[in-house]
Amino acid sequence: MEIQEALKIIKALADGVNPETGEVLPVELIYQNPQNVRALHRAAGALEFLEERERIKRLLPKNAGKPWTQQEEAQVCDELRSGTDFQQIARLHNRTVASIVARLIRLGKVSSKVPPTKVA
Repeated sequence: MEIQEALKIIKALADGVNPETGEVLPVELIYQNPQNVRALHRAAGALEFLEERERIKRLLPKNAGKPWTQQEEAQVCDELRSGTDFQQIARLHNRTVASIVARLIRLGKVSSKVPPTKVA
């Protein structure tokens, strides 16, 4: 079951509505217990958070968050020395520009005090 589908069902139940028919649920059902309604709203909030996290993850490059190898670090350093700009390096490695800059700072190849656009 996809998050969107689960979220739709949880929200409907939290609102006191049958998710299949759209009919209002009778107040004596367990779904209408105030504590259960609060729990359903909390669950809906958690699912919304997960949905947003997945959406953001889909927008990131495929290597975002993956560990760096020594070979990749060496390649990034070589590309920097050859004058390749940060955006191109990021594209070549399927990473964000921020991760490229952070790695180069960590390796001591650029200063954290100099904006990345000014580093040659």
